[in-house]
Amino acid sequence: MERKAYPEFYRQIFKLLIPIVIQNMLNAAVSSADVLMLSFVGQSAISAVSLASNYAGVLFSINFGLGTGVTMLTAQYYGKGDLRAIRAVEGIALRLGLVFSLVFGGAALLIPRWMMLLFTNDGELIELGCQYLRIVSLAYICWGITEIYTAVLRSMGRATICMVLNAVGFALNILLNAVFIFGLFGAPKLGIRGVAMATAISALSGPVGCLLISIKAQVKLNPRYLLVRNKALSQDFRHLALPALANDIIWGVAFSMYSVILGHMGSDAVAANAIVIVVRNLSTVFCFAAASAGTILLGNVMGEGNLPKAKVYAAKMLRLTVFASLLGGVVILCLIPLILSMSEAKLTAQALGYLKGMLLINSYYITGAAVNTALIAGVFRAGGDTKFGMICDTIDMWCYAVPLGFLAAFVFKLPVMVVYFLLCTDEFVKWPWVIKRYKSGIWLKNITRDDLFDGTEQLNA
Repeated sequence: MERKAYPEFYRQIFKLLIPIVIQNMLNAAVSSADVLMLSFVGQSAISAVSLASNYAGVLFSINFGLGTGVTMLTAQYYGKGDLRAIRAVEGIALRLGLVFSLVFGGAALLIPRWMMLLFTNDGELIELGCQYLRIVSLAYICWGITEIYTAVLRSMGRATICMVLNAVGFALNILLNAVFIFGLFGAPKLGIRGVAMATAISALSGPVGCLLISIKAQVKLNPRYLLVRNKALSQDFRHLALPALANDIIWGVAFSMYSVILGHMGSDAVAANAIVIVVRNLSTVFCFAAASAGTILLGNVMGEGNLPKAKVYAAKMLRLTVFASLLGGVVILCLIPLILSMSEAKLTAQALGYLKGMLLINSYYITGAAVNTALIAGVFRAGGDTKFGMICDTIDMWCYAVPLGFLAAFVFKLPVMVVYFLLCTDEFVKWPWVIKRYKSGIWLKNITRDDLFDGTEQLNA
């Protein structure tokens, strides 16, 4: 019945989905390349970058939250055909994004030792992490600008050009990693500092590429948008986007606490987890891309005012995401022998044991994460329903998962794999409430406004 009602869904979703999948794969591949190349430097380098990168993970959550807020409003206003509102939304998000980027970048440059001490008391890892953080601080500023502007472009159906931009950054990162780690073309061998330099320089290509793309775009990357003030849109961004931002910060910081827990359980656990994160990211790209594409497509439809159609699209998107997550789990299971073989020469026997167990757990864990992402970060946010996700993740992560992990590790002193298993129950605990919310239909809303730019509030450029 649903397929006959809207057969164009799959054509529309895959038009958005495929470029986003490729873009997410490139993002994951950058991390994979860093881990692979750092394996030539040593296990300590892998562990140090893995721990230091938790700050990038938190900042990514912030930028993703801002980008989600941009997507949420931009997709609906694009469905409505209001470009001036989109320009104003971009300016609001850029102001917030620059503040967060400067705070994180300044901390990485000025107090990297304090940042590393949160995750480990190992002197060697702290020193290596400091070298990495000082250099990579430049990338923090660039990522915010790129994430927000590409969110605008994707919401307007320009996912392919965003994919191309990511491909350029990925190629540059791989090339520079090789140059600075292996000393190609006469360059010095810089080890962990080389990885940081490659990350910073490739990140700089993002804002440069965005400026070039925006020359012919309907909505540009324009500093003037930072100055626009629109009371109604600012209020909507606060009420709709900031809970999504808070949700992603809460989730990102809590997820980083998992690394804090594992980081104090030994370098073997840290090294194994670093590889597992890469594998998990690669295996879930389709799932999370489906959520991103669904937010855009559902937002466009709701902005047009067709709520019954949006409800059918949401059901189709959820089924697609679940199928993709199950497929991703099978991929992880099939790759376990290859991953263990590739890691055997670089990891200790204990770390290899942890790696195998963590991969097995993630073969089913990603389905739990995919369902919650599709609904909380995809379906619900498309209709502006963001407070539920913030409350749900706060309770789940900070009242359940993080306390459980700390108790298991440091009070009851349970084995590493038992602690890891308990941490990976967090996504399934949320299912009953998330699925109930989805079935209620509360999230089906048109959140656009009319007459936003009456009087002096104009932004025509």
